[in-house]
Amino acid sequence: QVRLVESGGGSVQTGGSLNVSCTASEYTYTYPFYCRGWFRQAPGKERERVTYINPVGKTPYYIDSVKGRFTISQDNAKTTMYLQMNSLRPEDSATYYCAADDCKNFIGARPSPTYWGQGTQVAVSS
Repeated sequence: QVRLVESGGGSVQTGGSLNVSCTASEYTYTYPFYCRGWFRQAPGKERERVTYINPVGKTPYYIDSVKGRFTISQDNAKTTMYLQMNSLRPEDSATYYCAADDCKNFIGARPSPTYWGQGTQVAVSS
Protein backbone atom coordinates (compact mmCIF):
# COMPACT_ATOMS: atom_id res chain seq x y z
CA GLN A 1 0.00 0.00 0.00
CA VAL A 2 1.21 3.47 -0.89
CA ARG A 3 -0.26 6.67 0.51
CA LEU A 4 0.70 9.93 -1.13
CA VAL A 5 0.08 13.25 0.59
CA GLU A 6 0.36 16.50 -1.31
CA SER A 7 0.98 20.00 -0.07
CA GLY A 8 1.52 23.37 -1.63
CA GLY A 9 -0.28 24.89 -4.54
CA GLY A 10 -2.33 28.06 -4.29
CA SER A 11 -3.05 31.12 -6.36
CA VAL A 12 -0.64 33.37 -8.25
CA GLN A 13 -0.68 35.85 -11.06
CA THR A 14 0.66 35.12 -14.52
CA GLY A 15 4.41 34.80 -14.42
CA GLY A 16 4.49 33.75 -10.80
CA SER A 17 5.88 30.59 -9.23
CA LEU A 18 4.53 27.83 -7.06
CA ASN A 19 5.90 24.66 -5.58
CA VAL A 20 3.96 21.54 -4.77
CA SER A 21 5.27 18.54 -2.93
CA CYS A 22 4.18 14.96 -2.49
CA THR A 23 5.28 12.72 0.36
CA ALA A 24 4.80 8.99 0.55
CA SER A 25 3.57 8.63 4.11
CA GLU A 26 3.04 4.91 3.67
CA TYR A 27 4.89 2.78 1.19
CA THR A 28 6.13 -0.70 0.51
CA TYR A 29 9.69 -1.83 -0.13
CA THR A 30 9.02 -1.59 -3.86
CA TYR A 31 8.23 2.13 -3.76
CA PRO A 32 11.81 3.31 -4.52
CA PHE A 33 11.60 1.38 -7.77
CA TYR A 34 8.46 3.14 -8.97
CA CYS A 35 8.17 5.94 -11.44
CA ARG A 36 6.55 8.95 -9.82
CA GLY A 37 5.24 12.12 -11.24
CA TRP A 38 2.54 14.74 -11.62
CA PHE A 39 -0.73 14.91 -13.52
CA ARG A 40 -3.21 17.73 -13.75
CA GLN A 41 -6.85 18.12 -14.61
CA ALA A 42 -8.63 21.35 -15.36
CA PRO A 43 -12.43 21.61 -15.16
CA GLY A 44 -14.02 20.11 -18.25
CA LYS A 45 -10.75 18.72 -19.54
CA GLU A 46 -9.13 15.33 -19.49
CA ARG A 47 -6.39 14.55 -17.05
CA GLU A 48 -2.96 15.03 -18.56
CA ARG A 49 0.44 13.74 -17.64
CA VAL A 50 2.65 16.69 -16.82
CA THR A 51 5.96 15.14 -15.81
CA TYR A 52 7.42 12.04 -14.31
CA ILE A 53 10.73 10.72 -13.15
CA ASN A 54 11.95 7.15 -13.23
CA PRO A 55 13.84 5.35 -10.48
CA VAL A 56 17.12 5.08 -12.36
CA GLY A 57 17.55 8.79 -12.84
CA LYS A 58 17.01 9.14 -16.54
CA THR A 59 15.99 12.52 -17.90
CA PRO A 60 12.49 13.30 -16.64
CA TYR A 61 9.59 13.45 -19.05
CA TYR A 62 7.76 16.76 -19.48
CA ILE A 63 4.86 17.66 -21.69
CA ASP A 64 5.86 20.28 -24.23
CA SER A 65 3.77 23.04 -22.68
CA VAL A 66 5.76 23.02 -19.42
CA LYS A 67 9.27 22.38 -20.69
CA GLY A 68 11.67 25.00 -19.42
CA ARG A 69 9.15 26.20 -16.82
CA PHE A 70 8.45 23.20 -14.56
CA THR A 71 11.00 21.05 -12.77
CA ILE A 72 10.39 17.75 -11.03
CA SER A 73 12.76 16.64 -8.31
CA GLN A 74 12.88 14.32 -5.36
CA ASP A 75 14.74 13.93 -2.11
CA ASN A 76 17.54 11.42 -1.69
CA ALA A 77 15.25 8.96 0.06
CA LYS A 78 12.88 9.15 -2.92
CA THR A 79 9.93 9.51 -0.57
CA THR A 80 9.18 13.15 -1.33
CA MET A 81 8.98 14.68 -4.75
CA TYR A 82 8.53 18.25 -5.75
CA LEU A 83 7.19 20.17 -8.68
CA GLN A 84 8.61 23.65 -9.06
CA MET A 85 6.45 25.69 -11.40
CA ASN A 86 7.80 28.94 -12.80
CA SER A 87 6.47 31.42 -15.33
CA LEU A 88 2.97 30.18 -14.66
CA ARG A 89 0.23 30.83 -17.16
CA PRO A 90 -3.55 30.82 -16.79
CA GLU A 91 -3.67 27.58 -18.81
CA ASP A 92 -1.65 25.90 -16.05
CA SER A 93 -4.61 26.30 -13.69
CA ALA A 94 -5.79 22.86 -12.62
CA THR A 95 -5.88 20.36 -9.84
CA TYR A 96 -2.47 18.76 -9.66
CA TYR A 97 -2.10 15.15 -8.57
CA CYS A 98 1.02 13.24 -7.75
CA ALA A 99 1.15 9.59 -8.68
CA ALA A 100 3.40 6.57 -8.37
CA ASP A 101 3.51 3.08 -9.83
CA ASP A 102 5.46 0.77 -12.10
CA CYS A 103 6.87 2.79 -14.95
CA LYS A 104 4.80 0.90 -17.51
CA ASN A 105 1.75 2.68 -16.09
CA PHE A 106 3.20 6.09 -16.84
CA ILE A 107 3.67 5.63 -20.54
CA GLY A 108 1.30 5.38 -23.48
CA ALA A 109 -1.69 7.38 -24.54
CA ARG A 110 -3.64 6.72 -21.35
CA PRO A 111 -1.25 6.42 -18.42
CA SER A 112 -2.91 5.02 -15.34
CA PRO A 113 -0.77 4.83 -12.22
CA THR A 114 -2.26 3.00 -9.28
CA TYR A 115 -1.36 5.35 -6.44
CA TRP A 116 -2.54 8.94 -6.28
CA GLY A 117 -2.34 11.92 -4.01
CA GLN A 118 -5.46 13.79 -2.99
CA GLY A 119 -4.86 16.67 -5.40
CA THR A 120 -3.97 20.28 -4.83
CA GLN A 121 -5.32 23.35 -6.56
CA VAL A 122 -3.22 25.67 -8.67
CA ALA A 123 -4.88 28.83 -9.93
CA VAL A 124 -3.13 31.34 -12.16
CA SER A 125 -4.86 34.63 -12.85
CA SER A 126 -4.15 36.90 -15.78
